[in-house]
Amino acid sequence: MASQEIETLTAALARLPGLGPRSARRAVLWLIKRRESSLVQLLEALDAVRETLVECSVCGNVDTRDPCGICADPRRDQRSLCVVEEVADLWALDRAHLFTGRYHVLGGRLSALDGVRPEDLAIDSLLARIEEGGIDEILLAMNATLEGQTTAHYIAEKLENRPVRITQLAHGLPVGGELDYLDEGTLAQAIRARRPVT
Repeated sequence: MASQEIETLTAALARLPGLGPRSARRAVLWLIKRRESSLVQLLEALDAVRETLVECSVCGNVDTRDPCGICADPRRDQRSLCVVEEVADLWALDRAHLFTGRYHVLGGRLSALDGVRPEDLAIDSLLARIEEGGIDEILLAMNATLEGQTTAHYIAEKLENRPVRITQLAHGLPVGGELDYLDEGTLAQAIRARRPVT
């Protein structure tokens, strides 16, 4: 049996996404073996983030400065705005280095079952950013779920009379995917979004 402090650390790590009790125990043992180097660095990094973590007042990203590094970057295309559900979606898209514009984090998605209404999301601040002008395109990068698509449709309706081009991520067949292994929803979307061969 480990001490109460070690069990508490293990339980705290087990609550992290992707880690269960067994993985948390392995991580704790690894940290204990390297307590002079890795454990100290981890504690210092966690403390530094805890002290400086803020939500960007412009886009809703999480960073250690406000505005965040993306909003403050003058090389970013200010005319393009990518709307995402969560910060994790922003980070995933930005890691790909394919979108050079700016972002807007909604903080969730509309869901009648979970009681998430439009006023619970950062939709008003999105509309305010667009009203300020200078934005030509809104890329709706919602997840391909019923709630994600409902949210995208709601935002598209709100933007109907504004002079911006509204686009959304393509849905359908993944690169390297085999038809036999895909679900009917993915196949249906791929057929609906088919395009001419050039």
